[in-house]
Amino acid sequence: MKNVRETMLENKLGITDSTELARMEEKISKQKALEMFESGFFETLELSTYKSLAMIHQYLFDEIYDFAGKLRKVNISKGNFRFAPLMYLETALQSIDKMPQSTFDEIVEKYVEMNVAHPFREGNGRSTRIWLDLMLKKEIGYVVDWSRVDKEDYLLAMERSPIKDIEIKFLLKNALTDHVNDREIYMKGIDHSYYYEGYYVFKMENLTDTKD
Repeated sequence: MKNVRETMLENKLGITDSTELARMEEKISKQKALEMFESGFFETLELSTYKSLAMIHQYLFDEIYDFAGKLRKVNISKGNFRFAPLMYLETALQSIDKMPQSTFDEIVEKYVEMNVAHPFREGNGRSTRIWLDLMLKKEIGYVVDWSRVDKEDYLLAMERSPIKDIEIKFLLKNALTDHVNDREIYMKGIDHSYYYEGYYVFKMENLTDTKD
């Protein structure tokens, strides 16, 4: 289960217990992730832009948080790493929008910069990994099979990526698949993406028939 957050996030569900909020956030947003895949939502996006990422984030978390799809209004950090300062965030996103994305290396470099920006209050990693896969699918005809990417290796590579991105490129390149529309790969990928962030109570395959 997701570690209890240091600060309890205000939410639309009226939940005041951090553990219960994490549980419901995982369940509802995973259901929304499946809905995105099956509804044709991805085909409506103008990929590679912050706007498309914000739409993904809003779709995932709109039932839970008022800030879904909106720029954060606070400075945030993880461990000893501070993400883009609020005063520079909009400028950083404008620069990221203009970055090239025609090759695998360019797409991963864009992904790394978006991770440094961390534009949302919560849910950055989960939404940005979906965004990354959509760019890869569009530009080079591949997606990442996240079930082949070890959690600790990934987190360490992402921690180092702002200075040295060769590790994250190596990890992701070795996990590419051309099964870009495979439902099982997508569902396992969402499960692993959430596992990286400490969410592992619900499996996507068990959420396909319930919205309760």
